[in-house]
Amino acid sequence: MDKIIGMGNALVDVLVKIDDDSLLGKLHLPKGSMQLIQEATLSEIRKYTSGMKIHRSTGGSAGNTVCALAALGANPGFIGKVGQDETGAFFGDTLRQCGVNALLATCDLPSGIASTFISTDGERTFGTYLGAAATLRAEDLSRKMFAGYNYLYIEGYLLQDHDLMLRAVQLAKEEGLQVCLDMASYNVVEAERDFFDQLIVKYVDIVFANESEALAYTGKAPHEALEEIASKCSIAVVKTGKEGSLVKKGTEVIQLLSCPVDNVLDTTGAGDFYAAGFMYGLTCSYSLEKCVQISTILATAVIQEVGTTLPAKKWDEIKLNIESLLQV
Repeated sequence: MDKIIGMGNALVDVLVKIDDDSLLGKLHLPKGSMQLIQEATLSEIRKYTSGMKIHRSTGGSAGNTVCALAALGANPGFIGKVGQDETGAFFGDTLRQCGVNALLATCDLPSGIASTFISTDGERTFGTYLGAAATLRAEDLSRKMFAGYNYLYIEGYLLQDHDLMLRAVQLAKEEGLQVCLDMASYNVVEAERDFFDQLIVKYVDIVFANESEALAYTGKAPHEALEEIASKCSIAVVKTGKEGSLVKKGTEVIQLLSCPVDNVLDTTGAGDFYAAGFMYGLTCSYSLEKCVQISTILATAVIQEVGTTLPAKKWDEIKLNIESLLQV
């Protein structure tokens, strides 16, 4: 099996369900977006959510993906940065307990926290205090970090640091890795479109985008966006929510509809788990269609739970579903 190393913001998710979206307005967080916040806003969030039931788990887009890969037995790695505090210790310990090789630099800032608000329709909105995670720099990376891996999976939230991104993909390419990029959020794509394009054309082999991110990047509807993105890389994936997903590699195009889900509790991590399923399929050399089907199994599972830490029983069910799929 091929091996994957992820790189992203090392964040701990603090999830809370909200009865209506008025709190998002008070915090100036557009529903469905990821907004970077400062310590003052984090303190305000803590004040508003005091007394509410919260759920804490390792987070960050790439962190979610590698943890899901580890649960499937893929032995992934993760590069990130945390503070020398309880939150950072929780993040690192949880990764290692999951079976992830955690390559974590540290600094004196507090560790990053993603305050995640889950609306009644399952949509999630992030107020992200990056803290130590934002201090990961190009000079923290070395070529030996990428040795022994076949794929580098990067979350688009890191694109604001151009030097970091360029060094990561260049070191990965020097070690012979394929580079996978998840576009992360439509507002990040809008802000960094030119740099996204530069990276994809020159370095990226696999691109993951949802419908809104693909629109922000290409200005086109999903099918046309898929064609444009696929013309610039080896494999393009456009996820269309309840409508399923579209994948193109060369002349091969796969369209898979989503399975109806009645009890959507939280869409946090749906895209991250989709990517984990797809990458797991690639590491096992499964067909493109099987990769998409495994992606759908994982994404469907995680939206029926609060947060991205699934119980062992759920993972057993996922593995059985994958086994059944492979026998068809």
